[in-house]
Amino acid sequence: MHELPQTFQDWFNARGWTIHPHQKDMLERATDPALLLIAPTGGGKTLAGFLPSLVELATESHQGLHTLYISPLKALAADIRRNLTTPVTEMDLPIRIEDRTGDTPYSRKQRQRADPPHILLTTPESLALLVSYEDAPRIFAGLKRVIVDEIHALAESKRGDQMMLALSRLQALCPDLRRVGLSATVEDPDAIARLLARHPDPCAVLMADPGPEPDIAMLETSAPPPWAGGGGVYAIPAVLDEVRRHKITLIFHNTRAQAEIFFHQLCVAPH
Repeated sequence: MHELPQTFQDWFNARGWTIHPHQKDMLERATDPALLLIAPTGGGKTLAGFLPSLVELATESHQGLHTLYISPLKALAADIRRNLTTPVTEMDLPIRIEDRTGDTPYSRKQRQRADPPHILLTTPESLALLVSYEDAPRIFAGLKRVIVDEIHALAESKRGDQMMLALSRLQALCPDLRRVGLSATVEDPDAIARLLARHPDPCAVLMADPGPEPDIAMLETSAPPPWAGGGGVYAIPAVLDEVRRHKITLIFHNTRAQAEIFFHQLCVAPH
């Protein structure tokens, strides 16, 4: 069981935050061989997954790689690195965080092999290459935890199979390796837990509080939608009005291309 150090408590207090019950549960069960956290978008599941690692690295001396984070998307890995850097910098923690994807410069990849950071964020494809290197036993010698984000997006796919093969290799190199899965709401959490489990050990499923029931309404716009195409651009003035009325706004699209087009139109729209 891990207690939240005063430095972390002060950081939460300075932002007017209170640690969520599921974040506390993840901290208390940090030594479980496998854990799956199911939490809604915006429920703080990423911090819940990393909190035990941050606390361990802040309170115990550790050389080399401690935590490996696996993301289905390169962009998500980069976002998580930026988000994690904020509390680490503000609390002045002696923790080095880096990402490693297909976009990472060769010189940095070479340095990461020679001197791994405490926390490395990567993708299944980059991890497959890492575990294939002859010096993989040295690179992963001190690895304590693996965090698989959006694990539901990798389940029952070739990329998921590739990731599980890499996890098996890591488990052979680090027998005491702990596995953590993070997922949005899924239909069958037990199936995801069985996928993540370090057999024959079980994998507990922690369910975050879903929060209040959603208040769903259709946004009516004065501009009529086009007969075809447009990607919702016609609704931008009405969307901007909603953004101004709220502190936080999430806008979802079906594809990355649609999201980029919509974001560009939001930026160039008259404010």
